[in-house]
Amino acid sequence: MNFPLYIAKRYLFTKTGNNAINIVTIIASFGVIVGALALFIILSGFSGLRTFSYGMLDVSDPDIKITPSKGKTFFYTEEIQQHLEENNSIKVFSKVIEERVFLSYNDKNEIAYIKGVENNYTSITNIDSALILGTWLDKELSNVAVVGNGISRKLSLGILNFGEPLSIIVPKPGVGFINPNNAFYKMNVQIVGLYAGTEDFENKFVFISTHDARSLLKFKESQFTGIELKLKDPSEANLFSERLQEQLGDTFKVQTKEQLNEVFYKVINTENFVSYLIFTLIVIIALFNVIGAIIMMIIDKKSNLKTLYSIGATVDEIKRIFIMQGFLLTVIGMLIGLFLGTILVYFQIHTGSFKITQNLPYPIEFKFSNFFTVMITITILGYLASKIASSSISKEFIER
Repeated sequence: MNFPLYIAKRYLFTKTGNNAINIVTIIASFGVIVGALALFIILSGFSGLRTFSYGMLDVSDPDIKITPSKGKTFFYTEEIQQHLEENNSIKVFSKVIEERVFLSYNDKNEIAYIKGVENNYTSITNIDSALILGTWLDKELSNVAVVGNGISRKLSLGILNFGEPLSIIVPKPGVGFINPNNAFYKMNVQIVGLYAGTEDFENKFVFISTHDARSLLKFKESQFTGIELKLKDPSEANLFSERLQEQLGDTFKVQTKEQLNEVFYKVINTENFVSYLIFTLIVIIALFNVIGAIIMMIIDKKSNLKTLYSIGATVDEIKRIFIMQGFLLTVIGMLIGLFLGTILVYFQIHTGSFKITQNLPYPIEFKFSNFFTVMITITILGYLASKIASSSISKEFIER
């Protein structure tokens, strides 16, 4: 039998005559339980928030976006089409027209972007699933639009307001003197749908057909501002973008969803890491109670240590007794905390009791990676805390 482990278990699970030590041990155990519970729930919450946020990006952004390296527009050629159609990694692609415009409705004005899309655009993103009112664009109808909920609130827009259309206004291109009475292209559209999404997204776009966008901007038949792609395997987006960039050359810029939302991804990952560090610090503070409990136990058991030393136990073996005791205390507290945390996580997943808004439960996700992160973090910190506490034991201390 492992001698230090046997003694450590006796010390840990047997009450001492000193009530203060019993209380400190209970407090130390409770601190580890709460620390493990909090760290696991926070990591699970951020996992859920990350998945939820990435799902929101599935509505607003494609897996891959191709735009011209210089200027706003390019001409879609047979060569480009051949590159895309022959690529087996592409599930579907769609050409788009984007331009900044001026919106006017009932004496209210707003600056936004139009996005002219083809009939298959809903196969690129999940934009149709984000509709909260009305319908998506109908290929049989012209001069209709789907606007973001943010734009709708700013302009007090509803859907199917046939009495008052939304005016989309864009300055005419050109240089030199421009007649102010004839300086803009204008199109009136009826709103057939409202979509919701991230704050930036629902305040940015008015979706219309590419035919209407081309008509408004006076573009030629093959003139577009971008091509958006849906991949068969989105996890290969980075490798795919590098290969496609080589094929298309410097004329075009190929970007992944992550590159299109670089700041967003950095913020999410940074918040996750900072939260992990903060709650790890809380766990470290909780482990000071473990150090205190072990030191008090060492002082209380000093006469026992002298007996063990007298019958042949070495100083290192005696140190290992208290290292094992602190380690067991930490591991047991950690397992209880993880067990309670798992129950709470699954409770939130299935009931959605904790809500961000009245109709939106806080997103949370159980991941084994979070489970093992907490186990590794607390196991290492618990071992170090036990090592620090047992370092006070020496030959002089035992014989004194």
